[in-house]
Amino acid sequence: MTINEHQDWLVDFYKGRNWYHFSPMNRLVFLNEEVGELSRAIRTIELNGRDHPGDKPLTGDERIDNLKEELADCFDQLLIICSQYGLHYNELSNYSESKLTKRFENS
Repeated sequence: MTINEHQDWLVDFYKGRNWYHFSPMNRLVFLNEEVGELSRAIRTIELNGRDHPGDKPLTGDERIDNLKEELADCFDQLLIICSQYGLHYNELSNYSESKLTKRFENS
């Protein structure tokens, strides 16, 4: 599945769950929540856990699985925001490549 196909699937899924109607501003709040969870996942990998009595120790595979989950959650929120503004991921990747190429063409 391509990223654009995933975005279309995700929009259909969110609409089916009645989650799509939340505004991009609300989505930004959800994204910030997911970024916090991503931060925790990365900290757990980098610092070998949180050293918190309420946390069970995770194996290396569990840590990577959690990282994948949180990265996917952040990415999905971004894809939904894109959709709400009528954008697809390929437009963003093309924009990014063009911007960086122009910015650093003399470097």
